[in-house]
Amino acid sequence: MLIDSHVNLHALQFAEDQAEVIARAREAGVGLMLTICDKVSSFDAVHAVAMAHDDIWCTVGTHPHEAKENRSLDADTLCELARRPKVVGIGECGLDFHYDLSPRDVQIQIFRQHAAAARRTGLPLVVHTREADSVMGDILEDEMGQGAFKLIMHCYTSGAELAARCTRLGAWFSVSGIATFRAAEDVRAVIAEMPADRIIIETDCPYLAPVPMRGRRNEPAYLPHILAKLADIRGWSLAEAEERTEQAFFDLFDGIPRP
Repeated sequence: MLIDSHVNLHALQFAEDQAEVIARAREAGVGLMLTICDKVSSFDAVHAVAMAHDDIWCTVGTHPHEAKENRSLDADTLCELARRPKVVGIGECGLDFHYDLSPRDVQIQIFRQHAAAARRTGLPLVVHTREADSVMGDILEDEMGQGAFKLIMHCYTSGAELAARCTRLGAWFSVSGIATFRAAEDVRAVIAEMPADRIIIETDCPYLAPVPMRGRRNEPAYLPHILAKLADIRGWSLAEAEERTEQAFFDLFDGIPRP
């Protein structure tokens, strides 16, 4: 079964044809999707998508771009929202020092609240990181030192050193359409060294459409192109890549029953 571990089905880009997008995903062999919360104020919309479909689950959290939206967001609030049905992860959260759309100190403060919520709920932490490798590694190691939790380094494009630090922490990694981009040799080199039993795949739709769809709005139906690139990088058959990523997904998101 193909599993898209990171979709944004509540996004405005899908407002006119969300049902058709979901139908095309199923036709392409995508048997399960995890729709991601970008900010707590969007959670009701995200959760509604999951509740409307047996094969869609969701997370709760606030992206670093949106951390400024609610500077008082705390682990208690995240834990309370995570009690709702079909919520299986905390995030997307993390650090983005490329765009700096929220102040860095606010990003760090809010990220630590998400880590605390993951620790308390037992749900995996969905982590976004960009141009923050050293700080991200330090925070994750510190938070893990306070009590272990599962984490997924979503759409991983950071360096080999942070990947090694996260691997030592037991992290999973997700591969996105970026792996298909011509200029992404460094990304493919890191993917080649990721722990084989902790790799999952995602589209991050509507963003980052893979080659040969690059430049279009991304959809879960394009996931097979990402699986094929992962198989090529790792030297796996398509069947092996599908089996490995499926097993890794359910090992990580163990709150989702296997069909």
